[in-house]
Amino acid sequence: MPITVEEFATARPHLLSVAHRMLGSAQDAQDAVQTAWLRAATARSSASVENPSAWLTTVTARVCLDELRARRRRNEAPLLADAVPAADLAADEAVLRAEDVSRALMVLLDRLTPPQRVAYVLHDLFSTPFDRIAEVLGATVPSAKQHASRARRRLAPARPGAEENGRADQRIVDAFMAAARTGDTRAMIQLLAPDSVRDADAALLPHGGRTTVTGATDIAAETAQFRDRIRAACPLSVNGRPMYVIAPGGHPFATIEISAAGGQVTRVTLRPAQPDDRYEAPEPATDR
Repeated sequence: MPITVEEFATARPHLLSVAHRMLGSAQDAQDAVQTAWLRAATARSSASVENPSAWLTTVTARVCLDELRARRRRNEAPLLADAVPAADLAADEAVLRAEDVSRALMVLLDRLTPPQRVAYVLHDLFSTPFDRIAEVLGATVPSAKQHASRARRRLAPARPGAEENGRADQRIVDAFMAAARTGDTRAMIQLLAPDSVRDADAALLPHGGRTTVTGATDIAAETAQFRDRIRAACPLSVNGRPMYVIAPGGHPFATIEISAAGGQVTRVTLRPAQPDDRYEAPEPATDR
């Protein structure tokens, strides 16, 4: 056996991180790493491996690539949060928080083809050389580089920068969301227009909850009750419109569209995420 149990145990946290970014699921990542270990344990070669972590990363990446391709063959759409078992969703959220993984990136990675996702994750997130990526993909080095380049283009913001008044409104929106995350009702009331409206799909509310709430004070008080959900929100473009996406564990659950005018928030609209929603990176915030 070219890899010892001790070498695998040392590499396992890294392998789980790589597999999680590729598959978008902590449970699937554990399965992939276990499969990689079984392949290592049953390898016939008796020669020692110079870099066990790199060798195991290559095997794990191949397992993940096979799984991503199988998903595509089965025409499986990325799972929305409602379709993920509660325990798995909690595990995915725990990984995001423990490893400081970009929530928005996990949503966007589902836009990539299997080779693009593997190439991007290995090179851009884990600094894997392209010769090893080519080995994983069964491709040439130039082809592996091309997959990573295409992934970067697909993950980049698709639209040009907004006009200055739009940027000013976005600053108000971002300030409101920052206050909502901490439940700061005073700050929210200051940012909300007195006659502002919160409109929500009944499916997102507790039984009997009001689908429409009017007035800064009432909206702020209600929003503070949902700060845990809002902490799982990230800015994205959804179907070409700037929004926040509540994505526990990196799985879309709901969208928050916030309108602002005259330096205040005028409307907050919450809708369940849809399987055909198109997610893109938000516009650059360099001057915000």
